[in-house]
Amino acid sequence: MSNQAEFDKMAEDVKKVKTRPSDQELLDLYGLYKQVVVGDINTDRPGMLDMKGKAKWDAWDSRKGMSKDDAMSAYITLAKEIIGKYGL
Repeated sequence: MSNQAEFDKMAEDVKKVKTRPSDQELLDLYGLYKQVVVGDINTDRPGMLDMKGKAKWDAWDSRKGMSKDDAMSAYITLAKEIIGKYGL
C-alpha cells in the first residue's frame, strides 16, 4: 500500500475509535494532517478568545517546515498508536 493510500485509510479509521483520544493526541493528529494536506501554515493566529482555534493553530505551526512525506509517515504512526490504544 502506498503512503498516500495508507494515510487516507488511517485518516478515516482514526475517526472511528471507540474512546475519544486525549486533547493532545487530537492536536498532534490535526497538526500532522494539516501539514500533509495543506503544507506550511498559511493563516494568522486566531485571537485571544478563540482558545480551541489557537491550540489547533499552534499544533499546525509546530510542524512548519516538515516535508509532506515526513508528516504523512508521522501521522500514520500516530494514528496506528491511537487505534491500538483505543480500539476501533
